[in-house]
Amino acid sequence: MKIRSLTLNLAVALIALIVLFPLVWMVSVSFMATGEAAVFPPPLLPSHWTLEHYRDLFLNQGMGRYLWNSFALATLATILALGFTVPAGYAFAKLKFTGRERLFQFLVAALVVPAQIGTLPLFLMLKSMGLVNTYAGALVPWLASIFGLFLVRQYALSIPDEMLEAARIDGASEGQIFRRVVLPTLQPIIVTLGLFVFLGSWNDFLWPLIILTDQSNYTLPVALASLSREHVQDIELMMAGAVVTVAPVLILFLALQRYYIRGMLAGSVKG
Repeated sequence: MKIRSLTLNLAVALIALIVLFPLVWMVSVSFMATGEAAVFPPPLLPSHWTLEHYRDLFLNQGMGRYLWNSFALATLATILALGFTVPAGYAFAKLKFTGRERLFQFLVAALVVPAQIGTLPLFLMLKSMGLVNTYAGALVPWLASIFGLFLVRQYALSIPDEMLEAARIDGASEGQIFRRVVLPTLQPIIVTLGLFVFLGSWNDFLWPLIILTDQSNYTLPVALASLSREHVQDIELMMAGAVVTVAPVLILFLALQRYYIRGMLAGSVKG
């Protein structure tokens, strides 16, 4: 039994090492001097640690502006998505209205349609509204997702009907029930959905590339891709840019992972 446990632990450690090695090497290269990582075989650690690439990114390449753009868009996308999706998911789970089940089935069926199919019609619609190259246009795809609605609805099904009826008998309005009873109960799935939306918006490349034409409005992924075309040989600078892009969301995920796991396991697939 001990040999089996030891073998399993070694296998897990090996897999973790394989998964983490590219990330660790990326951080290491970002502190190397220019050209140091271009040799073969590439070094694992810098011979002389330096912050020159990070200084270059923020002082000369405008990375601070792109970092703010990504943070602002991801934060607004998360707030708007939760504001639309959470009440809608609760309504589909616990409120009765005409065509509820058929409409929900139609929305679930739409999940199989690739999001890229709607990119051109959405762009043309926003262009006619004058929202191209605006943050409002960049936020539109995140306002409400079918997947988020499905996630909240499935979790909300686990809320006992008796608890809602007791609140109604006590004279609480539907708004009060939602704020004081439903929202605290949905906290794990709200954090999970918020994390999904924030990470998705932060890492999104295609839609900001299409809708944001002014370089000053670029998000980090788009700015990093543009920077790579100008500094294709500067591996160390690119790795520093990648660290700046990955580090905030990685820290956020590690800080909220217990809520994320609870939301995924404690009722989000019920019903």
